[in-house]
Amino acid sequence: MYSLCPYKVLYIVLFLPERRAALVRSRRRAAQLFAVTAAACATLAAFAVPASASPGPSGPSGSSFGFTVTPPPGVAATSQRVSDTLKVPGSAGGPPRQLFVPDLIATTPSGIGPEQLARITKLPGIRAVLPIDGGKVTVNGQSANVLGVSPGAFRSWTPPQTAAANTVWTDLSRGRLVSTPAAAGKLHLSAGHSYPVSAAVQVQVPFGAPAALSVPGADAIVDRARSAQLGLAKNFAVLINAPGVNLVTLMAKVKSVIGRGAQVINLVPVVTVSKLPVAVNVPTSGVPASYLMLYKASAAKYCPSMSWTVLAAIGQIESGHGTNDGPSSAGALGPMQFMPATWAEWGIVGFGQTGPPDIMNPLDAVPSAARMLCADGAANPATLRGAIFAYNHANWYVDEVLALASEYAQNYP
Repeated sequence: MYSLCPYKVLYIVLFLPERRAALVRSRRRAAQLFAVTAAACATLAAFAVPASASPGPSGPSGSSFGFTVTPPPGVAATSQRVSDTLKVPGSAGGPPRQLFVPDLIATTPSGIGPEQLARITKLPGIRAVLPIDGGKVTVNGQSANVLGVSPGAFRSWTPPQTAAANTVWTDLSRGRLVSTPAAAGKLHLSAGHSYPVSAAVQVQVPFGAPAALSVPGADAIVDRARSAQLGLAKNFAVLINAPGVNLVTLMAKVKSVIGRGAQVINLVPVVTVSKLPVAVNVPTSGVPASYLMLYKASAAKYCPSMSWTVLAAIGQIESGHGTNDGPSSAGALGPMQFMPATWAEWGIVGFGQTGPPDIMNPLDAVPSAARMLCADGAANPATLRGAIFAYNHANWYVDEVLALASEYAQNYP
């Protein structure tokens, strides 16, 4: 996940280094959808149906869905094998199938015990929790806040760009220190070099690479084995994912579970809808070469005043930018997870396509979503929330989309 694969390929995780990610939606899937991978690129041109091809998901073998692995019912599989570019290399293993938003972090000097963790997990509205080790240590002579984490578990709680970068998780699993870019500069760390890290003991720890983290105030992370070696406080904090919940009320409940001396901190940023960027000077003809350009072109062509980041957030939440096209338990299909009846009303032929609108084709699905959102008021910041709510009737979903869109805006203005 180190470039956008411009003009040639489409990154499954796309281009988006943010904290927000997809959670399960009742009308579409029981499972979390978002999948990220740095090396897994799929050719967007594979979706451009040639004039001589039979368009649509029921076309013959060898049609446009060259990387369909297990097609949904009614979608014909192609005879082509899955491209090697869709396989995830790296010793860190595959990327997570879902990402979690750290809405709160709760800390206590005495550590959070198993019973407390179980009670927190059962609080209404909480979807996921993750205990982490941590402490203030000295790295290369400078003070730093370091977390001790299980790489496989913590990966799901990081920004998509970080979750997608296999090298980060390979470094971490090999006992290396991974820091934020700001901390790397502050601590004078260079990849491939080792530095003294002092806590309960002092050891030389190799530095892997800088990466964005999802916990404000955390300078760096190490794996649990390195954490134990350094003597970091065991389970000193717990990350909490609770989208759409009244966080003030939840914070009080969490604090009552942990007891005196606990701190519960809200990690959710304030979203300013009017500051979401609107795409300008974007080509609205031809075939976009990446999901990034597809989101921008679709917004510019079908809802010029709507921020493309809203489409990007929905695309990530709905299918992980096409990595899980359904069908959902409710029967929704495609990268934007349309119900067939809704598609019949709003589906359009998009960029460079022929034949009827194809629910499985992002070149049709993304512009169709832009068109439907616009009709529901997405072009006006005052009615954007209502338009997103119309797309999926859940307040927490609206919150997730806007927060994710806001983070996209910070990194891709």
